[in-house]
Amino acid sequence: MRSVSPSAPLPPLESRASFLVSQLGIQSAQRFAAGLAPLGLNPNQFGLLVHVARAEGQSQQQLADTLGLHRNTMVALIDDLEARGLAERRRHPRDRRAYAIHLTSEARRLLPEASRIADEQEALLVEDLSRAERTQLIGLLARISARTGQRAGVHPGYAGPGEP
Repeated sequence: MRSVSPSAPLPPLESRASFLVSQLGIQSAQRFAAGLAPLGLNPNQFGLLVHVARAEGQSQQQLADTLGLHRNTMVALIDDLEARGLAERRRHPRDRRAYAIHLTSEARRLLPEASRIADEQEALLVEDLSRAERTQLIGLLARISARTGQRAGVHPGYAGPGEP
């Protein structure tokens, strides 16, 4: 490990991109979680519901593959949504051994409100930026995310212990 000379000035944390992204990420996640709490949802549940809504009827395995999760982790996540009355498993129409995941009417009722909360959080985060700056910021962050191997639209918080 390299030691720092007492006379060498250390750059301030606010000049480090990784610090700023982490600082904003934690703040944003906390605000989003607080916004969703009155709906009885957490950010992971919201994200999973969005993925199901965008491709309803896919099998648990297809959903696990999309999110890059072990099938046991996906089973636990769907079990949680099912216990909360937000998702249901139905026999897959083309593979009787698999289950297709569908939203319940309760999930369809909650998703627009949860999405509004997500939109408000987004607007609050970037309110001081012009439309062009917002577009540029999202593009730069997406590029960095892709370069670091992140799956587009998949939060690493879904992964269980030992998963990527």
